[in-house]
Amino acid sequence: MISLSVLVLLGIAAYRATQLGVHDSILDPARERLAAWQAKNLDSKPRNFVMQLIGCVYCLGWWLSGATLGAYLLATGTWGNGSWLVHGIEWFAVAGVQALLNRRDDTLSG
Repeated sequence: MISLSVLVLLGIAAYRATQLGVHDSILDPARERLAAWQAKNLDSKPRNFVMQLIGCVYCLGWWLSGATLGAYLLATGTWGNGSWLVHGIEWFAVAGVQALLNRRDDTLSG
């Protein structure tokens, strides 16, 4: 099981990755290309799904939290140290920290 301090750091990393994916201007060209791709077929459910995913800090944050946790577990060689259930709970914990930080942003900006 991962320590609380590591879970918090992973949550902060996932928060930053989420901000990069949803808001940061460095990825504006990629988001614009995806918007143009979606505009070619507005009735396409997969295209609408992708646009909703990259526009929602909580949706994208969930998946980036899992990716952040997975990268950490693989890089440290601790993937096999816990069961799937433990890693699932760790994923929820990392996503929870990420969501709280994004919620704080929502509250302070509104």
